[in-house]
Amino acid sequence: MSATPTAHARTGEITTAYTDRGEGPALLLVHGHAYDRSMWERQVEVFSSRGWRVLAPDLRGFGWSEGTAGIVYTEEFADDLAALLDHAGVDRAVVVGFSMGGQVAMELLHRHPQRVRALVVNDTVPQAEDTAGRRRRHVTADTILRTGMEEYGRAVLGKMIAEANVEAMPETAARVLAMLQSAPAEGAAAAMRGRAERRDYTDLLSGAELPVLVVVGADDPFDGGAGRRMAELVAGAELVVVDGAGHTPSMEQPEAFDAAVDAFLRRLPA
Repeated sequence: MSATPTAHARTGEITTAYTDRGEGPALLLVHGHAYDRSMWERQVEVFSSRGWRVLAPDLRGFGWSEGTAGIVYTEEFADDLAALLDHAGVDRAVVVGFSMGGQVAMELLHRHPQRVRALVVNDTVPQAEDTAGRRRRHVTADTILRTGMEEYGRAVLGKMIAEANVEAMPETAARVLAMLQSAPAEGAAAAMRGRAERRDYTDLLSGAELPVLVVVGADDPFDGGAGRRMAELVAGAELVVVDGAGHTPSMEQPEAFDAAVDAFLRRLPA
């Protein structure tokens, strides 16, 4: 976990652990499935030093945040984020969502549009799951509970970062694997079941009237052109493809990722 001191907020019926660093307009970083806020350690340091107040929570059931058993819906994650912004005294934030966190960010835009100043979606998809996809996620949740996170982490590592980077970037691979394997199994399973039932955000994006940046790793095995299609949905959206990265460019190619986000932030209206 991050060496940054942990803050706590009561968000609904749970306590959320989060990092709060810097002063200025708010930048909210939302991690992906089976990750935690430590994935954003570098981004917290970089952007808090550039005039941003950076908030990075552990989502419900991950990291040091409390969880709820069974199923956690995307709507619950989004409401937790809105409650965190209330707690922090933040009216609006630029929201950066990675993978599952991108879907949570889109749900936040759907449920609490006044809280989202701009949106950065990173290696995610807006479509709802079809029948096969819902079944696959529930089966994965069952497997997580049966076999545990150590086996899950080993199984998905080569998809969470580019297969070539598992050997080429051993320190990064070790950090990602450690996050995956240390995630609470109940929280990971509950979130996986919630993702199976998420809404479709295609119409939300096509009608969005806010700045949007889409970032994808060039070698993300989950993408299949989804990032480009998503950028085409939003009038004026920007697309950045990060070479040498798979599903997690913020950790695989952090300099390129940070540069893309920084350029986007600098172009935002005051």
